Amino acid sequence: MPVEIERKFLVAGDAWRASVTRTELFRQGYLATTRSCSVRVRVGGERAWLGLKGRVIGMSRPEYEYPIPIAEAQEILDTLCDEGRVEKYRHWVAHGGHVWELDEFLGANAGLVVAELEIVREDADFPLPPWLGPEVTHDVRYYNASLALTPWGGWARNAAREST
Repeated sequence: MPVEIERKFLVAGDAWRASVTRTELFRQGYLATTRSCSVRVRVGGERAWLGLKGRVIGMSRPEYEYPIPIAEAQEILDTLCDEGRVEKYRHWVAHGGHVWELDEFLGANAGLVVAELEIVREDADFPLPPWLGPEVTHDVRYYNASLALTPWGGWARNAAREST
């Protein structure tokens, strides 16, 4: 079974931008989001995938991805993704022998930047870049499927209102 092990952090500041090696616009939507899995379609550049992600246990979860024709992916996004959509720029940034994926969200999630690092073991050590903020690996609100249904812009504004 393919397994994704990932650490996720908020990003502090823009210092990471000087180290970006590649950027790609991603558009993704969710066909289903349940307690046990999410099913999404994603378009990035000239490629498209159907992805299935299982429930997270620790930092690990089963993940399956299958390439699909881009025209079909666009059609699925536009007609079948009632569960919500996410648009983001994905930036790849090398640091300390690892490649970080930084997602800069658009639309209702604009202003949110999350750094992700896929690792081979949950207890793997890696150097932390100076631009990392707090870790949010276990905060389900920062999962893309959650952001599609409950965008960050709404809960960030609500938190600001509650603190005043």
